[in-house]
Amino acid sequence: METKIMEIAQRIRELREILEISVEEMADYLGMKPEDYSRYEDGKEDFTFTFLYQCANKFGVDLIELVTGDKPKLSFYTVVKKDKGLPIKRRAGFSYQHLAHLFKNKTAEPFLVTAPYSEEEQDKPIKLSYHKGQEFDYIISGQLKVAMENHVEVLSAGDAIYYDSGHGHGMIATGGQECVFLAVVMKNEEDETK
Repeated sequence: METKIMEIAQRIRELREILEISVEEMADYLGMKPEDYSRYEDGKEDFTFTFLYQCANKFGVDLIELVTGDKPKLSFYTVVKKDKGLPIKRRAGFSYQHLAHLFKNKTAEPFLVTAPYSEEEQDKPIKLSYHKGQEFDYIISGQLKVAMENHVEVLSAGDAIYYDSGHGHGMIATGGQECVFLAVVMKNEEDETK
C-alpha cells in the first residue's frame, strides 16, 4: 500500500507542477492548509476519495489517471463483470470498485462500495466530506447511517439517497454488519465546461 500511495502522490505533484499550480493554490482549492496538502503530496497521508476526486477535477484529468497512471480509452461502452471493477481502497476499511474505469470522458464515477461495520464508530460524529457535483447512493445490502450536515438518515437495502455533494456528507455502516451500496458521483456542470 505504501508504494501505491507514493505513486499517486508523485502523479499529483507532477501534474500540479506541470500545470504551474502552487501548493497554496491547490490547498485553497481543496479547503485545507498548505502544510496539510503537502503531507498528501509527500505520500505521508493516505488519500480520501474526495481528495482524489477534487485533484482530478482541478487538473482536468480522469480520476483513474491519478489512481493508476493510465488513461481510460473506451468511448462507446464498457462492461465490468462481477468483482472485476478497479479496486480503490481510499478510506480506512471502505472498499471501492470503480465500475467504469476504462471509459473516458465520464460524466459520472460509478462505484460499488463496501463499508465495514465498526462498533466504535456508532456513537461518534461522522466525518463529513465536501466536493462539487451531485451523488446518488443505492443500498444493496446492510444498513448505512448517512450524515447530511446536521441531519442523519439510516438507509436499508432498497433505499436510496440523492444529494448535492457540495454540502457536508458522510456515512458509516450500521446495524451490526457491513453495508454494500452503489455510489454514483456526478461531476459538477461547471467543471465540465472548463
